[in-house]
Amino acid sequence: MTSRTTTDGIRLGLRANLAQFSLLVVVNALVGGMLGQERTVLPLLADDVFHLSAYTSALTYILAFGATKAVTNFFAGTWSDRYGRKPVLIAGWLIAMPIPAMLAWGPTWSWIIAANILLGISQGLTWSTTVIMKIDLVGPERRGLAMGLNEAAGYGAVAATAMATGAIAEHAGLRPEPFLLGASYVVLGVGLSAFVVRETRGHARFEAARHVTPVGSEHDGELTTGQIARLTSLSDKALSAASQAGLVNNLNDALAWGIFPLLFAANGLSVAQIGVLAALYPAVWGAGQMLTGWWSDHIGRKHLITAGMLLQAAAIGLVAAGTTFGVWATAQVLLGIGTALVYPTLLAVIGDVAHPAWRARAVGVYRLWRDGGFAVGALLAGVLADAYGLTTAIWAIAALTAASGLLVAVRMYETHPRT
Repeated sequence: MTSRTTTDGIRLGLRANLAQFSLLVVVNALVGGMLGQERTVLPLLADDVFHLSAYTSALTYILAFGATKAVTNFFAGTWSDRYGRKPVLIAGWLIAMPIPAMLAWGPTWSWIIAANILLGISQGLTWSTTVIMKIDLVGPERRGLAMGLNEAAGYGAVAATAMATGAIAEHAGLRPEPFLLGASYVVLGVGLSAFVVRETRGHARFEAARHVTPVGSEHDGELTTGQIARLTSLSDKALSAASQAGLVNNLNDALAWGIFPLLFAANGLSVAQIGVLAALYPAVWGAGQMLTGWWSDHIGRKHLITAGMLLQAAAIGLVAAGTTFGVWATAQVLLGIGTALVYPTLLAVIGDVAHPAWRARAVGVYRLWRDGGFAVGALLAGVLADAYGLTTAIWAIAALTAASGLLVAVRMYETHPRT
């Protein structure tokens, strides 16, 4: 894990920046925990406490979360370039402060939706910024590994918190005790971000000053935000393929978050069993990324993404076909493996292609599309479930996921420089 050094003491590389990188891993675990506090409990709250019978209505909190997070991701990249990474990170944590109380004691469903709007803004600022800061620190040589460690920390915490809140809810009820974990995460997140995390924008500027762009390339360092948005969304085959795959991936996550617990409950599983299943998928996803991010640095990005999307499609189909805890547990493991193959690798593609001078904005555009998948997934799954039933909705999204994987196979070019 090599590094390069400036006369100002700025060094690129994982080993050279290990202390700050490790701190950001911890901060992102706290970010993931804020999301994990909802995974088991909120779908059950919609049904048992607020008595929302229509699936579309019950999934409005995911729609609110996904829409606000997607838009905030875009601005997080722009603001990180303009004002620095650390101020954006701190702002995201400050916005998160009222969320646990709103979830724990909100008297109406509108309070839950409002809490998820704040959660989307907070996650868009905090998660985007920790991604950008880690890419800044490690430089080009260990980008896949860095993204794997980042996403492993975040989704490992999602899993651990989902299981913990399920166990708490089984014994203490759905509210307020499960959400006290989130309150502790906010306190730690604000403290670490404000007083221990250091700014990393100088690392990106150092890399940009030494970045060599091929003659005639459209990926030079003088692009406007509009040009970056077009490249990432449409014109560059790798960036646009990554953006659509990211959207479908998080559409699947919305399905797992909002629909799967309702299917499991309808088939007689206990809250604790639902908590285990809700945790199993992000646990495998989180742990697997420590391997898959590193693996993509050695064999390339494209084939891992294609395989991961197709495996996700098969796993979602298995959920639709299953009726027992054992089958669903197997499906959750497979879904976690498929997502682990895809998630850090897509971010690494963005880092490979984007110029360091506008990489943060490209990450913001990609994450706008990716986290827009939460909103699309909540709306699509809810409408299909209301019209045709839970199982049909799940089968439809399995087919969409398979189509996304085939599109990556056809459209994306390999981006890793070694390959």
